[in-house]
Amino acid sequence: MPASRYIWFDGKFVDFDKAKVHVLVHSLQYGSGIFEGIRAYKAKKGTAIFRLEDHVHRFLNTAGIYGMTLPYNAMQLQKAMFETVKKNGLEECYIRPFAFYNDIHIGLNPLGKKISVLVAAIEFGHYFPNITKGIKCKVSSWQRINSLIMPPEAKGSGNYLNSILASMEAKKDGADEAILLSEEGHVAEGPGENIFLVQNGNLVTPSKTADILLGITRDSVIKIAEAKGLEVEEREAHREELYTSDEVFFTGTAAELTPITEIDSRKIGNGKIGPVTKMLSDAYAEVVAGNNDDFVDWLTYVK
Repeated sequence: MPASRYIWFDGKFVDFDKAKVHVLVHSLQYGSGIFEGIRAYKAKKGTAIFRLEDHVHRFLNTAGIYGMTLPYNAMQLQKAMFETVKKNGLEECYIRPFAFYNDIHIGLNPLGKKISVLVAAIEFGHYFPNITKGIKCKVSSWQRINSLIMPPEAKGSGNYLNSILASMEAKKDGADEAILLSEEGHVAEGPGENIFLVQNGNLVTPSKTADILLGITRDSVIKIAEAKGLEVEEREAHREELYTSDEVFFTGTAAELTPITEIDSRKIGNGKIGPVTKMLSDAYAEVVAGNNDDFVDWLTYVK
């Protein structure tokens, strides 16, 4: 049972178990919903939501990409998230805003249909249970979607069927997670994570041209790394670079910084968590806890 007791649903709080829709609503039938994933941390001055404005901005951008006119603006959505965290008494949590066509409708065209918005806040630990030892990955047989198929920069529910297929395949083959390649065969990202390679003490990460989601945690790690004096190169990366890099790690709101110690049955580096990955993971933890004054603006305290 989730620790959260209430969900903000179309401007009102409802009991967690009573937040329900009909089984024939358009977004359930066709995957036409949109969402965000945001974390709130127990920080130095209380509970703080990490990069709230950036997440809300991306949520609204996703709505625009999919042609959805939401009934709430950025300030109203931010207020809803504050209130949901407070209502549920959570010091740390994962926040899930979700917008969807809440209309019983068989047919592809959702124009003119009712759009509902909800905000949930639930307790959430490490996404990968063995994060302290590093995870095993497999390069997927499924390619990452591209902008000729679906908009990879949007967090649309249907987009993630691509991710689900890749992740299930990896787990069936004994890995913890998948790595997807672009149509051109370059490294793209994980099913729900961006990816970084450590080479000669500096970072390489796939660029926008690899059909990636431009992750907010990805951007955070780039800025933290540069503040630490590391060079960060955004470019196309070939599959074989995964095997020859000194270290590899995922980033994401859920994944945070997750070390990858094995890919396609090949050890990465010495098969243990590398020093650059650990340094950046520790630095990230300091930032979200409010213990780094250089990035204090990334925290919005819940009052």
